[in-house]
Amino acid sequence: MAPIRNARVLFNSIPTGYPEPGKTTIYDAMTTIDIDNVSLNGGFVLKTLVLSIDPLMRGMMCSPETIAYPRPYLVGQPIIGLGIGVIVRSENADVKVGDHLYGFLTHEEYSVWSNLDWLRVIKREHGLPWSVYLGAAGMPGMTAYMAWKEHSKAKKGDVAFVTTGGGPVGSFVIQLAKLDGMKVIASAGSEEKVKFMKDIGADVAFNYKTTSTEEILQKEGPIDMYWDNVGGETLDLALKYASVGAQFIECGMISGYNGSQKPIENLFLVIAKSISIQGIAVARLEDKYRTGFYDNVPQKIARGEIKYSEEIVKGLEGVGEALLSVQKGTNKAKVIILVADEQE
Repeated sequence: MAPIRNARVLFNSIPTGYPEPGKTTIYDAMTTIDIDNVSLNGGFVLKTLVLSIDPLMRGMMCSPETIAYPRPYLVGQPIIGLGIGVIVRSENADVKVGDHLYGFLTHEEYSVWSNLDWLRVIKREHGLPWSVYLGAAGMPGMTAYMAWKEHSKAKKGDVAFVTTGGGPVGSFVIQLAKLDGMKVIASAGSEEKVKFMKDIGADVAFNYKTTSTEEILQKEGPIDMYWDNVGGETLDLALKYASVGAQFIECGMISGYNGSQKPIENLFLVIAKSISIQGIAVARLEDKYRTGFYDNVPQKIARGEIKYSEEIVKGLEGVGEALLSVQKGTNKAKVIILVADEQE
């Protein structure tokens, strides 16, 4: 086989605010790869199928010496993100051609790997598309499911407040809270997402850009559980309208990812109201809950018991705009980059 195109997305500069397409990241379609003859040295060639655009990627756009999860991007090198690919050539005894791998992939059409670090074999079941294994049946779903299993003290009749409830993590949490008999207040940044939150069971769903969060919490609270994906002013209000003994699960604080985080003025209420605050990182829970997650969640999704929404972007050339939309919250649903069909 002659060399073929191997397009990629490069990290070009460290942003000070929102990541700018064409400046922070650059789409490069000039590189090629000779799949049959590239040196593997006991490794394998992976063809990228789908990639996930997640809020955590903004934290990797930092100086190399900065502590980042999972690791900082390097200027001039392809960015990385969760994805799924299929092996098209292998010299590694642990994997064979046709195996699918899940993990942190470089944003390239093809990549050469020396080992399975950051990767594991994944199987598609129940007729679900690969994209779902990056959303409800992937890291976002794991985050909701595993943190809920580990930390939730939900009681029937309690009030939960879920931010970014139209996203892949928040929407899963809404459904888990409803299964536990909770009243759910949920916020998102568009009317489309508000409709989705209502469709999956939220009792009170509102657009925080057009409706006062404080008025909603004052009317519908107090809050017994707060699932936080945004931090900042919303976290401050949640503290203000929390019940005594409330539980806060801190999953993300995206309101400060692209600038300074608003100071929390009501932090003393953690003491005054005996509020418990638990930070979560799904990587620390995976070993304990991964088997149970894959045994249960994909089939529930396939049966329609867990609902999800997706926004599919075709081609690596759309990565820059997709990154920006997720940071600004202008995306319509869980964003997936469709890099290639398996049959191509």
